Amino acid sequence: MLNAKRESLNKLKILNDPIYGFITIPNSLIFDLIQHKYFQRLRRITQMGMSYLVYPGAHHTRFHHAIGCVHLMQQAVNVLRFKGVEISNNEETALYAAILLHDIGHGPFSHAMEHSIVNDVSHEEISLLFMEKLNAEFNGSLTLAIEIFKGHYPRKFMCQLISGQLDMDRADYLKRDSFYTGVAEGNINSERLITMLNVVNDDLVVEEKGIYSVEKFIIARRLMYWQVYLHKTGLVAEQLLIRVLKRAKELHDLGTSLKASSALMYFFSNKISISNFDKYTIDTFSKLDDYDILSAIKDWQYHDDFVLSKLCNMIINRNLLKIKLKNKQIKAKSLDKHLNSIISDHGITKEEANYFVFSGSISNQAYQLNAKRINILNKSGKIQDIVKASDQLNLKALSKPVTKYFICYPKERL
Repeated sequence: MLNAKRESLNKLKILNDPIYGFITIPNSLIFDLIQHKYFQRLRRITQMGMSYLVYPGAHHTRFHHAIGCVHLMQQAVNVLRFKGVEISNNEETALYAAILLHDIGHGPFSHAMEHSIVNDVSHEEISLLFMEKLNAEFNGSLTLAIEIFKGHYPRKFMCQLISGQLDMDRADYLKRDSFYTGVAEGNINSERLITMLNVVNDDLVVEEKGIYSVEKFIIARRLMYWQVYLHKTGLVAEQLLIRVLKRAKELHDLGTSLKASSALMYFFSNKISISNFDKYTIDTFSKLDDYDILSAIKDWQYHDDFVLSKLCNMIINRNLLKIKLKNKQIKAKSLDKHLNSIISDHGITKEEANYFVFSGSISNQAYQLNAKRINILNKSGKIQDIVKASDQLNLKALSKPVTKYFICYPKERL
């Protein structure tokens, strides 16, 4: 009876998106994937981590982003078919499924989990594990989508639409993140970019008429990284979150009692790497979202442990560490000065002080010359990399990585 009711549902739903207007769900498989509990979880995973502490409007989720990506992929398929590129119905559905699920492996607050309670397991690897589990559940319907997602499908341009320097992922998140943060510099014309796409020798290219849109896209990406994704306040907030989880796991390993959801406690109690990320672990991971972390932090701010309670208080009350960005590596004596100060003030160990005083680096490379290039198709049929095709001298500079170094320490006595 339940299955009959499920089959009778109208699966060609229309969603109203603040960026693109009305978005149509293209077919029943995509509808069923969206309805699945694994995907619905993305409503509870923020797209931009701790950036809302800098940009109050940045509360949009991975769910918003994934739906937007499907919409842009629909546009790309229509444009390429109009230009004579053959895309079968099976390939079309696979492209939609692959882009819909490309971020399904993100943990709470997006990137923080990759560095704390799982051991060097990327969200892409977890996304693939989710896709393989869903494939078994959906009777092999995602086999082709997985091949494209992994980059193994022989039609290279399809893999480039999922993961490349001008893919549907970037085309959506730059425009969406610009909208929700209010940072106008990131507002790219994704529709124009997609309209200019074509395929030559199985490679994705952009027609010459779209060259200025590509230039704007690359420059917007650079500006969004410095102004939003690598904003120093967002950076220090994420570093604090990583350290909260690290400290909590350390205390748990020492036998200290901690309040947390059963899903979060599972990852504290087990050393999880890609080799033992089994079906049970995937199911448990699917129960984790931002609310598990926030709820735990609200409890832990009153914990007896000095380090954990102080770190949690900083996040809850947005009383963050001071952060300074430098063009040169941080000198050891600068770190030692702040470390010695906090050790003497609070009588804590150097290991504990390292939670409040630390350094690191960030890097921004808007365009990579060595892989998955953006190629421009000239009217003569000649294909050139965007850097060579453009008269915008800045693009060559933007292809070089820029590294900055940061130091974090308390603004005042803790």
